[in-house]
Amino acid sequence: MSEQATTAPVVRRVDARHRYEILVDDNRAGLTAYRDRDDRRVFFHTEIDDAYAGQGLASILVEQALTDVRAAGMRIVPVCPYVAKFLKKHDEFADITDPVTPEVLSWLDAQLGR
Repeated sequence: MSEQATTAPVVRRVDARHRYEILVDDNRAGLTAYRDRDDRRVFFHTEIDDAYAGQGLASILVEQALTDVRAAGMRIVPVCPYVAKFLKKHDEFADITDPVTPEVLSWLDAQLGR
């Protein structure tokens, strides 16, 4: 049986680590990672720790991260499969979403050293 949060989850941007984290009772429950390329925030990985699975935290995390991207005047590139799936259900971010291209994928691989 999974623990239920006693306080509302908190999402914070951690620029030094290129990610947004979601905290539950001050414990990191998950993250979505990105790299910035000019005015585009390229999201490439999202994960929620098993102990917090099934609580809808990934959706909360990604929605708040994308809202932050909009507030910063940036655009979204959804390389991460979860972010891409989220965007298909939330067209309110369509106006700031750019397609994933081979060129973006090559750039991201270079950034991540892979």
